[in-house]
This record gives sequence, structure tokens and C-alpha cells, in this order.
Amino acid sequence: MSIIINKSPDVLSSEITPKSVYLDRRKFMQQSIAASLLLSADAMLPAWAKNTAKWQSLQKSPLSTSDTVNSLEDITSYNNFYEFGTGKEDPHKNATAFNPHPWSITVEGECSKTGVYDLEDFIKPDALEERIYRLRCVEGWSMVIPWVGFSLADMLKKFEPNSKAKYVEFTTLLDKSRMPGQQRRVLHWPYVEGLRIDEAMNELPIMALGLYGDVLPNQNGAPIRLVVPWKYGFKSIKSIVKIRFSETQPVTTWNRTAPAEYGFYSNVNPTVDHPRWSQKKERVIGQPFWKPKRETQMFNGYSDQVAHLYRGMDLRENF
Repeated sequence: MSIIINKSPDVLSSEITPKSVYLDRRKFMQQSIAASLLLSADAMLPAWAKNTAKWQSLQKSPLSTSDTVNSLEDITSYNNFYEFGTGKEDPHKNATAFNPHPWSITVEGECSKTGVYDLEDFIKPDALEERIYRLRCVEGWSMVIPWVGFSLADMLKKFEPNSKAKYVEFTTLLDKSRMPGQQRRVLHWPYVEGLRIDEAMNELPIMALGLYGDVLPNQNGAPIRLVVPWKYGFKSIKSIVKIRFSETQPVTTWNRTAPAEYGFYSNVNPTVDHPRWSQKKERVIGQPFWKPKRETQMFNGYSDQVAHLYRGMDLRENF
């Protein structure tokens, strides 16, 4: 297993999340409207979502970055989740009434074990771990988030994909009554994303159920989302209800909406500019406004783990 070792940037002690906040579930809940609603509705949650105290003592994965983690406030109040609005603060405001329980995921396509699975079927406490990953968004900002989740590859293997399974497609819930942003035609709904099968089977991608030692707040993709740390944030699809194994490349939402701007691969690549802005630098959310932007790293700093997946490919053509 490869281990990511990165130097932490210069950060004031006042900018680092206090350990007491990190470890205290009650303080965690108090800092987010959506999370506090989850606390008040504890009796409505399934058993796995209630019993999260042990998540706070999970061992940190050796795949984690050593970069300073963003505050809970940063992570839960500055979001891209168009199903709840296009503004960065919209998901925090508009997702409070969303109830992600119960939840099921449909598995289709080129695999032996298709069917409809309850979310609880995926929750194996012994397989959960904390992975601190960078999130780099195509708009030019970044965060570092302590996710709680499990290996995407391990989950996909259980469905026994066959030799025709060249890609994996993921689909977000479509429910205009619960996701008010879907009432606007800003994107083609439902939201669809995809990975090549070898990307999906890499050691880095996870299915996240929580962050900061507790269940995912609604605005961050409750109850289950994908995290692919070397790709731009929109590839890490939220609130997943369907997984499909396919022989052909999926038609993904942003690639369908603006194919000249958003390619299927969407790897973090500072040498390939977005048509309307440069990707060479990034703004770290939570740092003082007067701090300069930092240089964007190839594959978001995860080259050792994923560069081999694209050997021989023209990454300007396959952007």
C-alpha cells in the first residue's frame, strides 16, 4: 500500500480545528443546523446511524493526507450540491428538511449480483475507517475533509462484475419534492457520474457515510456519497441511489451539460485550464483572504497512487 506523506502548510493555531470539537459529538451537532436536526430526530435513525460514538476513535488510514483539516463550519456551510441550490450556502439552508432514512441502492448491469440493497447491507463496522482527503473543486477552491467510510473497491467486488464491466455509473436520487433544486433546469436530472472500472477499483476511492466522526450532514451528500480525491469535486457524486456496471462509457451530467468544459475523466490537472479560468492555483477555504493562492498539484497530490492509470493517455484530450 502506498502512503501519502505531505508537508503541512503554515497554518495559525487559531485556524486548526480544536481537538475537543473534533471528538465531541454533541459539539459537532451544535455546529450544523442539519446535523442538529439529526440529533433531535435520533429515534428515527437506523441503528448504524445512532451508534457513531465509536467512529470518533477510528484509526486514521495511512492513505490520509497530513494537511490541516478544515473546520466543521467550513465543510458544512460551503458546498456544491445543485439538488439543493446553486449557491454555495444554498445546500446548508435548503437541505435541513431532507430525510435520508430509510435508503436503498439499486445495482444493475454487468455483474452477477444485481438487485435492490438496503443501505444497512453496506454498513460493516469493522470496515469503516477515517480517511483525510483533499477536495479540489473545478472553480478553484479546496478543502481537507476527515471522511468516515469504506473502500469503494471492496463494495463493488461483492457484486461480482463480469468481464464486460468496463465502467461504473452512479446516480443521485431524483425527487423534486425533497430536493428543490431539481425543480430548476440548471442540469439534466438525475445527476449521473462515472468511473472507469480500474479507477473505481483503485485503493483511494471511498463510499463515505460520515465526516468528523459522525453521520453525513444532508448538505454533504447524506446518507452515502462517493469520494474520489484525485478528481475535481463534482465527480464525487452525492446521495447515491443506483450503481450500474457498463461496457460503455456513461453519459455523465456535467459532460453532457458542457462537454467543452467538463470531460469524463476530470482529473485535477494544473496544466489543463478550464476554458473560462486557470487551474494552476487554488484558494484554500478557511485561510485568511490575504494569504496567496497555492499551486495546484497534479492529480491533487495523489500521483503516486493513480498516475499509472493514465499512462500513455493524452491528458489534454482526455481531460
